[in-house]
Amino acid sequence: MKLSRLIRPFMMLLLLLSTGGCTISYKLNGAAIDYQVYKTIYVSQFPIRAALVYPPLQQTFENELLDYISRNTRLSTVESGGDLQLEGEITGYSLSPQAVTENAYASKTRLTIQVRVKYIDNRQEGKDVDQTFSAYRDFDSSEMLTDVQDQLCNEISKELVDLIFNATLGNW
Repeated sequence: MKLSRLIRPFMMLLLLLSTGGCTISYKLNGAAIDYQVYKTIYVSQFPIRAALVYPPLQQTFENELLDYISRNTRLSTVESGGDLQLEGEITGYSLSPQAVTENAYASKTRLTIQVRVKYIDNRQEGKDVDQTFSAYRDFDSSEMLTDVQDQLCNEISKELVDLIFNATLGNW
């Protein structure tokens, strides 16, 4: 009985040490890029073609897109051409009432931004994407758009860039 008491902790220690050397590791940065084939990417400007225009949106979106690509891939950005190309335009910037109250006033307003993206793979045919992406944020109708616009555009741009990356470079 005493012997089994002494052997049990020793066996447990051996079991822990033997399994401690084996680990499974995953690196999920989202990119599905063969860096032997793809080295460069060209990202064009995304002009605003929407009926409503908020000029800082273009720069906010473009910076977010370039930063995200830089952080999540090893691709070098180039001024033209490129193994991969991302082109597009901001096609929608709209406000719509949400959550109408009993006195027919909206308690929330929704800001929606749409971006049309054309992704071109210059190395492999059949991988091109031409798609419109949309994201929105709701804000309290008692707030002025001018007070929350910058924050909302930043949040929406981050979501749009994530959607675009997953549909193109992430190959989801």
